Amino acid sequence: MFTDWAQALEAESLPLDPPSAQQLAAAARVTAHHSRDKHDMTLLLDVLGLPTDPDTVTALLPLIPETGDAPTMTTAPATETIDVPVVPLTFSNPVQELLDWALAHPAAAVRNRATRITADLAELTERRDTEAAQREADEKVARAKAELERAQEELRTVKANTRTTAAAPTATRTGSGRSRQELAAIRPWARENGHQVADQGMVPQRIQEAYDTAHRAPARKAG
Repeated sequence: MFTDWAQALEAESLPLDPPSAQQLAAAARVTAHHSRDKHDMTLLLDVLGLPTDPDTVTALLPLIPETGDAPTMTTAPATETIDVPVVPLTFSNPVQELLDWALAHPAAAVRNRATRITADLAELTERRDTEAAQREADEKVARAKAELERAQEELRTVKANTRTTAAAPTATRTGSGRSRQELAAIRPWARENGHQVADQGMVPQRIQEAYDTAHRAPARKAG
C-alpha cells in the first residue's frame, strides 16, 4: 500500500509489459482444469482478467473435470490449440506468477481457488517424487536379486565339485550291547568249553559272563 498519493500516481503511470497470448492461454487452461462447471469457469476467468469470449469458453469446456456441459457448435473458425507447459513449483513462470497474484487478491473466492490449485500442484509434485523414489528402490532390489542369484549359482558349482569322504564303518551293536564281532568270538569259545550256543541269535548272558571271567583271569595273572 502507498502512503503517499504522489507515489501512487507515479506507480500507476509506470509502463507494464502485457502478458503474451501464450501466457494467457496457459493461465486459462489451468483455470479450466480447476473449475467445477462452465459458469464457475466463466466467473473465475472474468475475475482473473482472462478472455471470456464464447470461442475461448467453448474451447476450454472439455478441460473442466467431469463437466456436464458439452461444447456447442459455432460457425466461427476453430481456435488454435496451445500446449500448456508442465508447471514446476521450483522456479518462476507465468502460471506461478498468476497464482501468486491470485493468492494476494482481495476477493476471498480468488484466494481460495488459488490455494486449491497450489495444493493440487504440490500434491502432484510429491507424487512424482514418490514414484521416482519407488522406481529407484525397485531397481536396487532387482540388482540385489541378480547378485544373489549369481552367488547361489557359484555356491552350487562349488558344492558340485567338492568330493565328500565316506565315513568309516562303525561296529554294529546288538541288543546285548556287544558287537557282532564280539559275539562271533564268544560262540566258538563257548563250544570249546562245553557250553551249548546257537549259531545265530542271542548268546545267553551267563555264557557272556563266563567268557568275560575267563578272559579277565589271564589278565590278572599277567599283572
